[in-house]
Amino acid sequence: MNFTRHRRAIERMYTDRATIYRHVQVKDTITKETKLVPQPVYVDQSCRISQRALGQNNQTEAQNEIRYETKLIIAPEVEIRQGDLLEVTRGAVTRKYTAGEPFLYSTHQEVSIQREEWA
Repeated sequence: MNFTRHRRAIERMYTDRATIYRHVQVKDTITKETKLVPQPVYVDQSCRISQRALGQNNQTEAQNEIRYETKLIIAPEVEIRQGDLLEVTRGAVTRKYTAGEPFLYSTHQEVSIQREEWA
């Protein structure tokens, strides 16, 4: 199998852009307190998102909770860890997700990402 051609074919589907954030420890210079702060580790990476399941609408009188799962397809050399935060832009819409454990292939990787927001 020609992995180079196969990878090029997959990457032609990459119409979205992702920025990956990872929590790093930062010491506050004033309070001397150490906090976990999300820092970008990859910016504006080409990718593709695909919805895995229909959204669940948990409507109550007090809140409308949006919850669904999506799959991110991205280059295999981009290191994504479970728990990383992602901002994915498709067209003019940017949404925030949390990464699950990635599954690596020689041509790409697939990462389960979850979006949980309030409507």
